[in-house]
Amino acid sequence: MASVLVVDDEKLIVKGMRFSLEQDGMEVDCAYDGEEAINLAKQKEYDVVLLDVMLPKYDGYEVCQAIREFSEMPIIMLTAKGNDMDKILGLEYGADDYITKPFNILEVKARIKAIMRRNSKKNKRDSQDDSQVVIAGDLKLDRDSRRVFIAEKEINLTAKEFDLLELLTCNPGKVYSREQLLTYVWGNKAMDTGDVRTVDVHVRRLREKIEPSPSDPKYVHTKWGVGYYFCKQ
Repeated sequence: MASVLVVDDEKLIVKGMRFSLEQDGMEVDCAYDGEEAINLAKQKEYDVVLLDVMLPKYDGYEVCQAIREFSEMPIIMLTAKGNDMDKILGLEYGADDYITKPFNILEVKARIKAIMRRNSKKNKRDSQDDSQVVIAGDLKLDRDSRRVFIAEKEINLTAKEFDLLELLTCNPGKVYSREQLLTYVWGNKAMDTGDVRTVDVHVRRLREKIEPSPSDPKYVHTKWGVGYYFCKQ
């Protein structure tokens, strides 16, 4: 459910907007002056703030600037003034969009949905970018560049050592048998001709490179009689 903060000192406008947005399944909070708006924004991260320019206590520009000091939540300015300077001022104070009064509520809804779609795509991209770097204690594995660091020092791994570590770090706590690791890292055909001791050899070499004490591993652990797993610090 999308959460919207409507800020306007005209209570009839706020009432109408709240009713219409709630009809679309949105959760709506309302503020009638700049001070109340800032306080609500500090208490909750809204999906969109609909912010009128002409407000008691603090005007919309001041509210926008204050919110930008602690949050990047999207702000749409509502202004009765139609000149370009007011629109430019709103954008310079940190607004994401503006709508000139009198407005059609359908346009407001369309702008809200457009901003939410953009933010959803951005958050998805950010999430994907973040997932390419795995951090566990002093260990950092960058999946894109295929580089591994321990305490900021780069560790040189072979291709298979990296593939093995990548699989384990991306699935912390999951125990893989030697047969599973041979299949996942070396390929399906490896099970027909490969020796599971290949896995043991690579794990030993990997530990020698990344573990402070290979005999007492910190990252790649053995589940006796089963296989290997990664312990995320």
